[in-house]
Amino acid sequence: MTQAARPYIRMNGAGNAFIVVQAFEEGFHPDEAQVRALADPAAGLGGFDQLIGVEPSETADAFMRVWNADGSMVETCGNALRCVGWLLLEATDKEEVVIDTLGGPTTARRAGDHLVTVDMGAPRLEWDQVPLAEEMDTRGIELQVGPIDAPLLHTPGAVSMGNPHVVFFTDQQDDAFVRGSGSLVEHHPLFPEGVNVGFARVLDRDHIRLRVWERGAGLTLACGTGACAALVATARRGLTERKATVVVDGGELTIDWDEASGHVFMTGPVEVERTGLLPQA
Repeated sequence: MTQAARPYIRMNGAGNAFIVVQAFEEGFHPDEAQVRALADPAAGLGGFDQLIGVEPSETADAFMRVWNADGSMVETCGNALRCVGWLLLEATDKEEVVIDTLGGPTTARRAGDHLVTVDMGAPRLEWDQVPLAEEMDTRGIELQVGPIDAPLLHTPGAVSMGNPHVVFFTDQQDDAFVRGSGSLVEHHPLFPEGVNVGFARVLDRDHIRLRVWERGAGLTLACGTGACAALVATARRGLTERKATVVVDGGELTIDWDEASGHVFMTGPVEVERTGLLPQA
């Protein structure tokens, strides 16, 4: 960071914690070590799941750049899109804004007081779009965790929402299980870019309980793209309808895989926690 006193906004989307930095006038290009230093609770920011830079864009209202807490840069983040969308909507008085990301553009629109709907686009369902290291049916890929003759997890769905996801259908969602299994699968050779790991329990045809081990961030209170991926994966297996409430640790998200457009729409809350200045690098 080149500025010692750079302002930030701390926000969360259904509990997913972000530090958002406005970079319209001056670039914001922290390296991996700087991001990790900011994520350290000792930095005084309270820790975060992702660091967000909001940059100018020639084709959209803004470009959103996303770093995980481990310093890695990733394509997109659904809950952060809602937060950045809300900031842009408040700043412009528009009803809809376009946000570009490394995973492609999306639109965000108001859905109520501190509620935002984002168009996450069409899910990418081909094996080489996720991507996987080899060709297989993404409705249920050949992957299992545990003993060969009695796996704890097996045959998950795989989908890209601009970033790679694998979704296991399981009732086992305790912290130790999610951490142990998630960290094991995140860097599995089947996923050349790593993968976000979802653990989805279908409560009924329009309710899913979800926990997510995020690539580069670990166990988080919410994952917007993970919620979208979970709905797509369960709907493709006939376990749910194409619209459901996804209950995450930090709240609830409404996910709608629209049949007419093929796009996935995510609606959920936005909260501004505080503002402050980044510590001197």
